[in-house]
Amino acid sequence: MTSPSGGSDNGGSATESQQLVCARCGARANAPQPTWTCSVENGTRHYICDTCSRENLRAIEGRLDSAWW
Repeated sequence: MTSPSGGSDNGGSATESQQLVCARCGARANAPQPTWTCSVENGTRHYICDTCSRENLRAIEGRLDSAWW
């Protein structure tokens, strides 16, 4: 994940239970997964499962600011 749960991007508390849904395929997880990707776009968190992350790695890297390189 790019920021810890409960951070300043309105993610809620670390103890708060939430079901995650992959923004690409709709896969579900009952808690944050260490292999999932999290992005914040226009102030909203988007989670992408590990399968979709691997399949779309080049597209994800292509959107990173040059400061990450």
